[in-house]
Amino acid sequence: MKKISYIAFAIACTAWACGSGDADKPVDVPNTGTSDALPPAIPYTVANKLPHDTSYFTEGLEFYNGQLLESSGGNDEGSPYPSEFGVVDRTTGKVTPKAKLDKSKHFGEGITVFKDKLYQLTWKSGVGFVYDAKTFKLLKEFKLPTEEGWGLTHDTASLIMSDGSSNLYYLDPDSLRVKYTVNVIHNGNPVGNLNELEYVNGVIYANKWGDNYILKIDPASGKVLSQLDFDSLNREAKAIYPGAAELNGIAYDSATGKLYITGKKWPTLYEIKLQ
Repeated sequence: MKKISYIAFAIACTAWACGSGDADKPVDVPNTGTSDALPPAIPYTVANKLPHDTSYFTEGLEFYNGQLLESSGGNDEGSPYPSEFGVVDRTTGKVTPKAKLDKSKHFGEGITVFKDKLYQLTWKSGVGFVYDAKTFKLLKEFKLPTEEGWGLTHDTASLIMSDGSSNLYYLDPDSLRVKYTVNVIHNGNPVGNLNELEYVNGVIYANKWGDNYILKIDPASGKVLSQLDFDSLNREAKAIYPGAAELNGIAYDSATGKLYITGKKWPTLYEIKLQ
């Protein structure tokens, strides 16, 4: 429901409010509006604003060998957005596609590069793809361990995957099987709708679909440590381009120590410096 149809989203919200009876599905943590219920905020400054391609329904953002890679999701069910990934020209925001998926079968999702292999998820088709990160040649296809694929990153030993629940799945990069699962929590409650991921210096940053902030998560315990509030950037993006959708997209440039933040169909890629 996170993808294209806002009508479908409204229907889903109504169904949730009425009670779906799906006891196994992790629930979202409500925002009570009280300061003690929210994770502490991380101060930051916007160091630079770069153009971003508004035709890209951003699902993954990743630095590799100095290049910024971006993936987009789309399907043949009335979606005009590409289902692909490619290299971003940061002067124009345009993406040079390196691999395109069949939109009649696959809705492209998160990407990450680990040991010169690029891994790509799909939303509902149950498969992922592995490419040579230097040539972008397809190496193999693999079965996802969950019904849906959303975000993807890695630490020094595992791929880390989200599926829209409160779980983070640690996958063996070779067998692509689940090694173990960590449940993300705040104040003892599971935090659902985890989306795009980025592993940075021993912690995980995660977009939470439908919200304008990014969570900082302890990878071992799953505890939410703090958050980055990007409500002002979300409002700015939509003021510039009314078609802009959700905040989604985190990339870390280890050479500069800066985060790059954007959203689906956003007109701007923000270079962020944490305080």
